[in-house]
Amino acid sequence: MPMIRIEMFEGRTVEQKRACAKAVTQAFIETCGGTPESVSVIFTDVAKQDWANAGRLYSDPKE
Repeated sequence: MPMIRIEMFEGRTVEQKRACAKAVTQAFIETCGGTPESVSVIFTDVAKQDWANAGRLYSDPKE
């Protein structure tokens, strides 16, 4: 049973997540096989102050 985890900045709507889950599930089935019932998708919404890249929080003002 594949588990697909998607971490992204918070702010997406339920409709966007629903569409994403459907598209990701379909892409997985097309490339790796299986059934929609076998694929789980977990969304983790992350606040910009909780995510950093290159030592800089995404919530920090751009320099």
